[in-house]
Amino acid sequence: MRRQILKTATIIVHDLVATALAVLLTFAIRFDGPLLPERLAHLPVLLPPFVACAGLVYRAFGLYRTKWRFASLPDLANIVRAVAVLTLLLLVLDYVLVSPVLFGIYFFGKIAIGLYFVLQIFLLGGPRLAFRYLKYSRSRQSLARAASTPTLLIGRGHDIEVVLRAIESGAVRKLDPKGILSPRAEEQGQTMRGVPVLGAVSDLEEVVAGMAARGVPIRRLVATPSALAPEAEPEALIAKARRLGLPLARVTSLGDAGRGAELAPIEIEDLLLRPTVAIDRPRLEHFLTGRRVVVTGGGGSIGSEICARAVAFGASAVLVLESSEPALHGVLSRPGLTGTEAEVSGVIADIRDRDRLFRVLRDFRPDYVFHAAALKQVPYLERDWSEGIKTNVFGSVNVADATLAAGARALVMISTDKAIEPVSQLGVTKRFAEMYAQALDADRGADETRLVAVRFGNVLGSVGSVVPVFKAQIARGGPVTLTHPDMVRYFMTVREAADLVLTAASHADREARDPGAPDRLAREPLAGDQRAAVYVLKMGQPVRIRDLAERMIRLAGFEPGEDIDVVVTGARPGERLNEILFAHDEPMVNLAGIDGVMAAKPVFADRAQLATWLDRLAAAVAADDRAAADAVFEEAIPDFLRRAGAAAEAPALSRAG
Repeated sequence: MRRQILKTATIIVHDLVATALAVLLTFAIRFDGPLLPERLAHLPVLLPPFVACAGLVYRAFGLYRTKWRFASLPDLANIVRAVAVLTLLLLVLDYVLVSPVLFGIYFFGKIAIGLYFVLQIFLLGGPRLAFRYLKYSRSRQSLARAASTPTLLIGRGHDIEVVLRAIESGAVRKLDPKGILSPRAEEQGQTMRGVPVLGAVSDLEEVVAGMAARGVPIRRLVATPSALAPEAEPEALIAKARRLGLPLARVTSLGDAGRGAELAPIEIEDLLLRPTVAIDRPRLEHFLTGRRVVVTGGGGSIGSEICARAVAFGASAVLVLESSEPALHGVLSRPGLTGTEAEVSGVIADIRDRDRLFRVLRDFRPDYVFHAAALKQVPYLERDWSEGIKTNVFGSVNVADATLAAGARALVMISTDKAIEPVSQLGVTKRFAEMYAQALDADRGADETRLVAVRFGNVLGSVGSVVPVFKAQIARGGPVTLTHPDMVRYFMTVREAADLVLTAASHADREARDPGAPDRLAREPLAGDQRAAVYVLKMGQPVRIRDLAERMIRLAGFEPGEDIDVVVTGARPGERLNEILFAHDEPMVNLAGIDGVMAAKPVFADRAQLATWLDRLAAAVAADDRAAADAVFEEAIPDFLRRAGAAAEAPALSRAG
């Protein structure tokens, strides 16, 4: 911190000295003879207040918020704007106030003021650009000395420039860019930051052969997001890279000026999705900065990503609550959670243990609780139905009650699209947990704890997702197994899932506490049955699982039905063909100001009725009476009565997106 303050102070001193020097040089260049001494004599009175005023103007235009090594055109534009303001100030002072009143002559004059404008921009912008060029030259020399890998960069110019900046700044190491392949014809033959555009993506094999003939063998390919867009035909790029035997990496993020750009190996699932839903980063940073967060089931794929994103958006403390010791150790060792300013800790605890859960949350005093702990594998829950009730129903009840007792601002419960018109134990237990949270939320006042749910489709990379199963089957040579040829599913990435959870929490919290917020439906306080209760990501069109399997086989370099068979094994208990995001009786909510997210108002029973159902469920579990438990669910969730035929039908998807 002290070093940063010193750097900022040095920049401020530089700019103030440059301002005084610009005025002196203006006089020295513009005036000669007796005119110069006459003006210099008055400078001790006029110059200090002008320099002080200039410092305030520079600060207002953000000249001290950007590092010189990343100085760019927007920074130069800010300098021009700031100097323009100072120039107008000189005109006003010279022609309206100072000269007619004090001297009877124009102290500067129009020519001198115009000269000052040019000199001031040069003295402020020149050192910044020179410093950046010095850093650029050093990085180029370091690259030349280091054992870097000759690399081709693939993608559009904007993305490529960011990657080149990341290489120059050292954010991305061990790459020596020798050329660029761009899908845009107008970029052919140009250079980007000194690196030539050697051709189109389709010219990959010819360019690699030509570089090898010139004694520059390419060892690696790096694809930017634009090179993996569907219109860029990424399958052809992957096939060519395999034929050439070149490793192909993708850029996972494009941070400001390359700070935060990261590389990762290409995975098949990177090419299976619609464009990722963009999130409102400033919103989430404002929402989470300085907050205390608890994540139940924080060692799982979704829970661990929520932890990482909460830290990334500024949470001051994150508590991982996990019943699995290996999972807890794994998440606490995750790179995104170690070595940060946030206080990241973990406890071994089971959400079924009500007393322990209450103690943990009371002692930690969270602002937000994200409830990701659950049993979620459909076949296992159909067999071990009572375990699903213990965890997904009673465990969720414990989390909700403990959250209220701890005085948190909001609880976000992770649910599933299978909770709508449920046909499985997973779906019905999750829907019951949603109803309990909604009933508690309806009793909350305008400034009290919010309780909401988020529904996911299939999350790529999570345990049990179909994509890693298909990948493993393809790697073994097949066959790839489907339970039904017409089954369709929604897909989202783990990061999208985590960001949806955080966005839902931010909206729910704001909806309760800020009647004037732009994403509110009305400016009057909302009753419990009017507020948004369930949030869902807009996931576009669902994917037919057979089409997904066949595309994955082709992406792996095989032909479905010839090299690798696709086998239909039959639907399992609790599965249905289509997934639904909202129930037919759930009123939709328009979330103005939040792109990519839908919401619905609650549909629930009163708390007295829920308490009766919970007592009956507890008795059914204790007696190992599945029929009694199902009877409770059928009474609480009438759609569960129709489950026998629902798995074989294809419900309408008109409300999905």
